Amino acid sequence: MAMAKLVVTYPADPGATFDRDYYVKVHLPLCQQHFGPAGMTGGEALFPLADDSPFLCLGILSFTDPAAIGAAMAVPGVGEVFADIANFTSVQPTATAMA
Repeated sequence: MAMAKLVVTYPADPGATFDRDYYVKVHLPLCQQHFGPAGMTGGEALFPLADDSPFLCLGILSFTDPAAIGAAMAVPGVGEVFADIANFTSVQPTATAMA
């Protein structure tokens, strides 16, 4: 099977907050810690250059294959990863699996 990506979008809602440093230095490593054993091979953050972007951030998590994304969502630490979202943003992200 081919590599798969989980693309997490953080909308630029009016008044939204997003801590870029926390996301890169704390949240992405937390994802790797919990999802790595399930097949996550890396993660990156893309931040818009334009102020009028509809997104504050695109998080891209790479996995060995589509089944690894499902396995990652079932690991015991998934709750810790989801709970951490409130530590860096005030918006609700949306995740989309892609191949």
